[in-house]
Amino acid sequence: MPQAMFEKSARFRIYTGAMKTDVEKHRRRLIRLREYDYKQAGAYFITVVAHGRAVLFGEIAGGETRLNEFGQIVERAWADLPEHYLNVQCDAFVVMPNHIHGIIMLGEPIVEAGLKPAPTRRHELPEIVRALKTFSARRINEMRHTPRASVWQRNYYEHIIRGDRELLRVREYILNNPLDWENDRENPSQPVDFKPTGATETWQM
Repeated sequence: MPQAMFEKSARFRIYTGAMKTDVEKHRRRLIRLREYDYKQAGAYFITVVAHGRAVLFGEIAGGETRLNEFGQIVERAWADLPEHYLNVQCDAFVVMPNHIHGIIMLGEPIVEAGLKPAPTRRHELPEIVRALKTFSARRINEMRHTPRASVWQRNYYEHIIRGDRELLRVREYILNNPLDWENDRENPSQPVDFKPTGATETWQM
């Protein structure tokens, strides 16, 4: 991905508000390219689902997500990622009742220390997603007094965004996601083998 694209995208921030069956594992699995370096600069679309598809974070009303206190914790954990990882910028993001969608931008961290840049380590995508899940789960469990309880599914979905046009489609998909909740594959009213139609997943076209 060209560096210019990363710099332009980094200024675009939107904050909106156990064992699994074989079918569930297939539905939301970690998709990893074996030879791909997940520390390199680029844009990554991620989806993380609540454990057991439980509706933990709020509700959809009037096409908008109304976050409860747990959803607000997740939103803050997302917003705080760049404070912990200097090579991270957070782009479009939405908390749904039982999952999140977001775009993570990875760049080259540079920290000025006197006359020379201070050495920094590039953190890879799996580490950043793991931190997001850990930070939010710890705070949620503290609030509901359920130490060590599972908040998130073990795996997550990720997609490498290739080019400006795809980036715009993914942003649009994320921001419009609450409008299509009834047709969302993660809506617990849908069967686990549900295949969405209509506007859902149009960013892949």
